[in-house]
Amino acid sequence: VILLLNRLRMAMSVPRAPGFASMMKDGARHLSGLDEAVYRNIEACKELAKTTRTAFGPNGMNKIVINHIEKLFVTSDTATILNELEVQHPAAKLLVLASQQQERECGDGTNLVIIFAGALLEQAEELLRMGLSPTEVIEGYELALGKALEYMEELKVGKAENLRDVEKTKAALKTSVSSKQFGYEDFLAGIIAKACIDTVPETKLAFNVDNVRVSKIMGASLLNSEVVKGMVLKREAETTRTRVQNAKVVVYSCPIELLNTETKGTVLITNAEELKSFSKGEENQIEAKIKEIVDTGAEVVITGGKVHDLALHYLNLYNIMVVRVPSKFDLRRLARVTRATTLTQLVQPTPEELGFINEAYLSEIGETNCVVMKQVQDDARLATIVIRGATDTYMDDIERAIDDGVNTYKALTRDPNLVVGGGACEIDMAIKLQKYTDTCPGMEQYAMKKFAEALEVIPKALAENTGVKAQEVLSQLYAAHQAGSVSTGVDIESEVANVTDVQSAGILDSFYVKYWALRYATKAACTVLQVDQIIMAKPAGGPKAPAGGGDRDDD
Repeated sequence: VILLLNRLRMAMSVPRAPGFASMMKDGARHLSGLDEAVYRNIEACKELAKTTRTAFGPNGMNKIVINHIEKLFVTSDTATILNELEVQHPAAKLLVLASQQQERECGDGTNLVIIFAGALLEQAEELLRMGLSPTEVIEGYELALGKALEYMEELKVGKAENLRDVEKTKAALKTSVSSKQFGYEDFLAGIIAKACIDTVPETKLAFNVDNVRVSKIMGASLLNSEVVKGMVLKREAETTRTRVQNAKVVVYSCPIELLNTETKGTVLITNAEELKSFSKGEENQIEAKIKEIVDTGAEVVITGGKVHDLALHYLNLYNIMVVRVPSKFDLRRLARVTRATTLTQLVQPTPEELGFINEAYLSEIGETNCVVMKQVQDDARLATIVIRGATDTYMDDIERAIDDGVNTYKALTRDPNLVVGGGACEIDMAIKLQKYTDTCPGMEQYAMKKFAEALEVIPKALAENTGVKAQEVLSQLYAAHQAGSVSTGVDIESEVANVTDVQSAGILDSFYVKYWALRYATKAACTVLQVDQIIMAKPAGGPKAPAGGGDRDDD
């Protein structure tokens, strides 16, 4: 009887806890409600915003980020920081996705998205603890966003006129560049403006970001950086010819050598004559291939693979300039610019497959030999900004600043409108929004007021990163704007809490960048607030890799 009872107990399964968990596999996690899901999500997003907030503005601090392959980054660029951090929290990931979309759309303003979304969620937490529902907060935020964008339309202070003029373009780009490289913004904005204008066709204002390249050459200082019309490749020409003008180009993605046979073979040579004829046959084949290229009139050969010694001999014999480009992206870019078709086999190109280059020559920059490929056709112009610097990490950070400047120029070609920077635009929108909310009925007005308060985070972050008391700066800004001075912003160069006329100082932001940043930040915050449950399935199993990375057979 006892044995029977024991077997009966073993056969009975342990009942699962009632509720949602009973439907899931063992190991799955389920969080729901305000305390478990919403507040936790808000807390994660606030922590993310706090991390990037100290990197905001010209006086923002740098972060040292070491990614999963132990590469070192020293930067204040939020897009780079977020890409390398690999954020895992699902709610914080929504903010990262919003900032990545801002990067794709405008190329700048990623930190603004994170900071503003974090501020909106911080304000929303207070409202939720007061008893408002997430739906009411979301509705209020969306109404407030619509009004804020209307007010921002009224705050336009002009346009970036004549984007073909270096000085006027430089003034429009200066604010964007200064947020990354404060102190060098005049010099960098100048070379970015020159590079961008060099690539714009004369017939229409069509700008392609890909036409401005960056080449980093170690040595000298940043002030020795320059703009080169054309593409700069840090390589030497393979042949003795080092300069061509108005020449036909053929582009190969394959090595310039004879193809090997698929199967191995054995050749039995019994005397010297057979040996001579065997090597002569290979020479004749390679010469015939090179002669086919020469017959098309091509003077430049660009290849993605290596060049056989025998092929190099005949290319020198026929006075052909050969440039080896190992990067498939640069090869593709050169093919697009020269309008050549990339050939995957060493065959004779047809006239349609040939490209054209205005000039290609070997040049020396510092102590580095470079090949410059210059193209002046209207729709295929190229410019390269050659960055000089002492360390690789420093030049990488300069490259990110240039990337922001180039993308700002692209945004200005789409929408040339400018608004006042330095937090002036946000404070003016906050004042007008607070006045408007007093006339609104319903519970949404509380959320709209909190939206206006969240706008204060921009001037507050600028002031804190400058090292002055943020509340003093805010009170001065409110006083100036209430008196009608809409162009008063944070004075980032002052040692004490102070404000200045940002319009006369030339601190202007792109309307297009700010418009999309506010939209993406609000949408991301609303998406986080709409989440009331987090359901995580059991992670996939499988054997774990050995800790030392060694072979299991060693045991």
